[in-house]
Amino acid sequence: MALSKDELKAKILNKAMTAAKPQLYVKDFYECDPESGPRDIKNAANDLVKDGKMVFWSSGSTTMYAAVGRAKDEEHR
Repeated sequence: MALSKDELKAKILNKAMTAAKPQLYVKDFYECDPESGPRDIKNAANDLVKDGKMVFWSSGSTTMYAAVGRAKDEEHR
């Protein structure tokens, strides 16, 4: 059975905070709940952005997700 939306958001945020890489693709969150569909995962991640807990990060060609405070600034590479 798929996780509830709040449970899924908690797992996604935990992964974003603890992952080795600070920026993650939406597909990196699929393992948070294999029973949730890709659209459910993306919607939950987008809700976390709206809630101010995560941010979008762009390399210029790809948009990724990062927990607030973990996104690296391209100018400081």
